Amino acid sequence: MSINLPANQRPLHFPASAGAWKETATACLRDCIARYRAVIPELNELGTQLQRADAPDACLALYETCTPLLEQAMWSGEADFHPLLATYQSLFREQEVLLRQHRPTPDDRHHFVLAIPVADRPPHLRACLESIYQVCALYDYGGHASGVWEMIQVVVAEDSRDEANVRRHQALVDEYRQKGLQVVHYGLDEQYDLLHALPPPQRERLGNLLTTQPKERFYLKGQAANRNLCYLKFLQLTQDRDRTLYYLVDSDESLCVNRQTGTGEEIVYALPYFHAIDRIFRSTDTLMLTGKMVGDPPVSPAVMAANFLDDVAAFFARLATLGSADPCTFHGAQGPVAGDAAYHDMAKLFGFDTQPATFPYACRLAGEHDHSACLADFAQRLNAFFFGEHLTRKTQFAYGNGYTQLAPARTVYPGNYIVNYAGLKYVIPFGHLRLRMSGPTAGRLIAAEIGPRFASFNMPNLHRRTTAAGPGDDFRPGVDVGEASVDVSNEFERQFFGDLMLFATEDLVKRADVNQPFARDAIEAALAQKEAELLALYQHKHQAIGEKSRQLRALVFDAGHWWLHAGEHAPAIAHALGQVRTFVDNIDRNFGEHATAWHQIQSAGHRAERRRQIVEALMNYRAERDAWDGLF
Repeated sequence: MSINLPANQRPLHFPASAGAWKETATACLRDCIARYRAVIPELNELGTQLQRADAPDACLALYETCTPLLEQAMWSGEADFHPLLATYQSLFREQEVLLRQHRPTPDDRHHFVLAIPVADRPPHLRACLESIYQVCALYDYGGHASGVWEMIQVVVAEDSRDEANVRRHQALVDEYRQKGLQVVHYGLDEQYDLLHALPPPQRERLGNLLTTQPKERFYLKGQAANRNLCYLKFLQLTQDRDRTLYYLVDSDESLCVNRQTGTGEEIVYALPYFHAIDRIFRSTDTLMLTGKMVGDPPVSPAVMAANFLDDVAAFFARLATLGSADPCTFHGAQGPVAGDAAYHDMAKLFGFDTQPATFPYACRLAGEHDHSACLADFAQRLNAFFFGEHLTRKTQFAYGNGYTQLAPARTVYPGNYIVNYAGLKYVIPFGHLRLRMSGPTAGRLIAAEIGPRFASFNMPNLHRRTTAAGPGDDFRPGVDVGEASVDVSNEFERQFFGDLMLFATEDLVKRADVNQPFARDAIEAALAQKEAELLALYQHKHQAIGEKSRQLRALVFDAGHWWLHAGEHAPAIAHALGQVRTFVDNIDRNFGEHATAWHQIQSAGHRAERRRQIVEALMNYRAERDAWDGLF
């Protein structure tokens, strides 16, 4: 469905001397029309309309016509991107000034409360807060005449174990408060107190959603519990239920997107998130809105190892045909666009078409450098894979049909979803199981309940698993790091059973009424069928990873290629080869014959216990939702 401005906008008042105010108030709009009317012909008619406009409301309507034209031109690849983007952003700022000067009543658009759950991740939190600040500064939603952006509030929801990281998070909150963001630190004590302010019977019924951890260990509750505790803070902060939107953002995501250029990837603040989201909720009956992600894949390395090994092998096979001292030729490559799921070993499970066999590596080094330097940089990034970074299949943003075109959704992206007050009921459940795929599982349940009122839109966030500081400064639950080893067995196990719960739930909602308690026999039948299918798929993938790992080891270390005889580059290349060996060893440790997670998945007893947990969770879903709905 397309988005149209509501017809019931309040009338705008303006001075009697219309010509005087218009000359100053629409300077950016007039400059845009004059500068780009030759390349965007539709602006000619807009210029005529601006000349005729004698009231602020008539002028404001022209901004709504103009900005989509600039968006299309920006992403067409046929215009100079950055000047267009600067003009585009200036139009929003000018529009905001016009609104403030001529609207006689308080702004009736939505206020936003953003929540950022964070656990021991100061570098990620800084990047996330900086992105929110940039969107506020560049697009000025609601204005900041008082020195703060009054219609944007940010809650940093603490879940850290390390006191030093808590202090770093608090310092970041203070820093961005000084910049004009309304940021509050939602600490562990406050979370605990708000939870225990609930009547004990209600709190007990909500234990699986909100945590039962004791006060002395009220940290690392998990992203689901921490995010759900944010809802209690939302209730406390809400002043106008009809005009408040709640925006959940993960700490490793930023309100910006990536853009591929001839020299590599660049990050751009090209999406007016708050303006677009406000319009969607004012002009449709949406209850829950979710955007996707660009950048690093939103999945575990447990489901990316096979295709990543293909791409690493392709890199070395091509490198073997090139001279070590020749200028680097690994530039200009582009990854898949959002929605392709090309990073997923089992993308067909989710209905995606077959992808190219391999994706080329895009070297990130700038300036003149040779293939030896490219190899050294590539090698030092390899082990970031175990933290979720995919060097060859980073998702790229694609404009498509625009930012605000809606489609029915079936997956909640936990790091990028927005609800109104009524939508607060549609929580992401089952956090106590600590399984992966909680967003897709919740999405199937929510879609079955509210249909197209659960929608997706083309405003992804940029997802960055690692920061410039490297994996050593990045906390990732389910990943244990040793001196030279990385263990993702915890995450791998949670991935398999998360997949099992997802696909069993997907089958279940097709056969049963999501508004009624699910019957045990129906759940068990769905689990039995999906478990057999997934075991076969994981077995096939397990064998493929083993074979691909052996082939990569032979290609790099046994085939006699130039990097084994590096000459003057010997120390740097030797170090790079050591990093490659560590990577392959970690692949074998996590996905090979002796991998802990693989043996857990193969264990009938372990599977029986996980099935019992999933059955109980699905049987209790309706009762937990009823208790949750009672909060609102």
